[in-house]
Amino acid sequence: MLQITDLTARVAGRLLIDHASLTLPTGTKAGLVGRNGAGKSTLFRIITGDLSPETGSVSFPKNTRLGQVAQEAPGTEESLIEIVLKADSERLALLQEAETASDPTRIADIHTRLADIESHSAEARASAILSGLGFDMAAQARPASSFSGGWRMRVALAAVLFSRPDLLLLDEPTNYLDLEGTLWLENFVQRYPYTVLVISHDRDVLNNAVSSIVHLDQQKLNFYRGDYDQFARQRAEKLELLQKSIAKQDAARKHMESFVERFRAKASKARQAQSRLKALEKMGPIQSIVEEHVTPFVFPAPEKQPASPIIRMENVAVGYQPGRPILTSLDLRIDTDDRIALLGQNGNGKSTFAKLVADRLKEQAGTITRAPGLKIAFFAQHQIDDLRPAESAVQHVRRQMPEAPEAKVRAKVAQMGLPTAKMDTAAEKLSGGEKARLLMGLATLDAPNLLILDEPTNHLDIEARQSLVHALNDYPGAVILISHDRHMVEATMDRLWIVGDGTVSRYDGDLEDYKKLILSGSRSGGGAAGGAGTEPVQIEPQVSKVDQRRQAAERREALKPLKKKISQLEIQISRLQKTIADYDEKLADPALYAKDPARATSLNKQRADAAKTLASCEEDWLGLTEEHDAAMAAE
Repeated sequence: MLQITDLTARVAGRLLIDHASLTLPTGTKAGLVGRNGAGKSTLFRIITGDLSPETGSVSFPKNTRLGQVAQEAPGTEESLIEIVLKADSERLALLQEAETASDPTRIADIHTRLADIESHSAEARASAILSGLGFDMAAQARPASSFSGGWRMRVALAAVLFSRPDLLLLDEPTNYLDLEGTLWLENFVQRYPYTVLVISHDRDVLNNAVSSIVHLDQQKLNFYRGDYDQFARQRAEKLELLQKSIAKQDAARKHMESFVERFRAKASKARQAQSRLKALEKMGPIQSIVEEHVTPFVFPAPEKQPASPIIRMENVAVGYQPGRPILTSLDLRIDTDDRIALLGQNGNGKSTFAKLVADRLKEQAGTITRAPGLKIAFFAQHQIDDLRPAESAVQHVRRQMPEAPEAKVRAKVAQMGLPTAKMDTAAEKLSGGEKARLLMGLATLDAPNLLILDEPTNHLDIEARQSLVHALNDYPGAVILISHDRHMVEATMDRLWIVGDGTVSRYDGDLEDYKKLILSGSRSGGGAAGGAGTEPVQIEPQVSKVDQRRQAAERREALKPLKKKISQLEIQISRLQKTIADYDEKLADPALYAKDPARATSLNKQRADAAKTLASCEEDWLGLTEEHDAAMAAE
């Protein structure tokens, strides 16, 4: 059991946690959520003893073993399997003692304990964890120093998972994982037999891997049973009830104040007035839930959309070294309305393919045809390092708009979602999420036809990720997305392409099918860390280019009338809403009913007619939209 009592914590003078309490029973799997900067990682540091609270305490049963991912990834010459096996310090100590122990009783105790902790299966368990995180048998035997930082962080994660602590603390564990690794980790946490507390902004991890949510909000810890979607519904209901209570209290307060003002001076009512004054004093304000505003992402629409296909590849090969291609036999096309998610392990070539599409990497063989005037925006997390640390967001934008007036430059920065207070802040002092917003804004400044996003969510909280989902769905151009966030993929993309086995192929199935494929032990080809012994991925049979063009044209043509009707209804709905608002403004004037009651009656009737028409239009719009979505889903 984890017991947090009356905890208060400050960092750099800023109050993050204020007299908060929480109890997590043994075996609980909980997600810790809250806005970026709320203090989630600070709470972890207090639990592990790395930071002392101002007041309060954290306690758990004696001999409870805590586990968290190491801050620094291992970079030694030890093999990956050796590093993971060493993470179980008790097993390692027992094995070392067994080699020198001479007392028969102690030797028996050692071997009994080794059997209890399943020491005989340790290597198999360690190998299974490494395999789940993307390392094949050959990779597990390689030294950690031969892997990049991101892959070494996976080894650190594997080590803490193997050690099987009684309280497992995971702080954004999916940041270094691909979708395949995320799916495996989600399944691992779900089956983990001990207590887990995980900080995550991944909705699917919070919906599938945990059974409760701890919300750090307004310096308090609030416990909710259920997954993230259930938490969101409960919180929305709580917010609605509080708003009603506040409105009811305000009405009661105004009524009392009115009574006091009217009868305070009257002797016959003075006693009642004094009674109400005392009641007013006792009526404390109801604590409301503060909903922080999330600035929306906005991607400018292309000024002119070229004809499909915007990109066509014929027998293309690409790589970084001559004669050593990473991807070959690429026969693909990208149309103006394509929404494509790239699946496959890190190291298989997803980013290589994205760079090829973005024309940042030249083909080694075959031909690529790009539509004339095609504009492509490319965003990748590593580009954060390319920001000029000392320059502000305004200075970055001005470099791309040197002739624009100051007001227009600042307006562009505001559209990126950076508040006025942060516009002149040096890039090095911006948060990860603010840097991501700046980079996406810079990439899309010239209204691209194709948007390529390579892991755009790593520094975004759940609310910002949902805002990005809305922006992608509103963006009229083509999108290629690489993301480990399953919710992001499912909510915005309608095509899945597999990058594996040295090529890119269409995937016949949805993400649920792909999850089953991954958890069954199959992998999408090799990669930087794996690939040996994997089963082939089921891919969609290739369709001839002529048939592809014909089918795409038929789909677009068939949906045109439906799209037109939906657009017309949206315009009509907007006009009716404005008309009703105008009626409401006129009818809100008390003088109207005294001066011209006939006009008031007429306006009321006209408003009722407009509301009836609006309801009919909205119903038609909903039906047509469902029909359109069904046609897209069946595609």
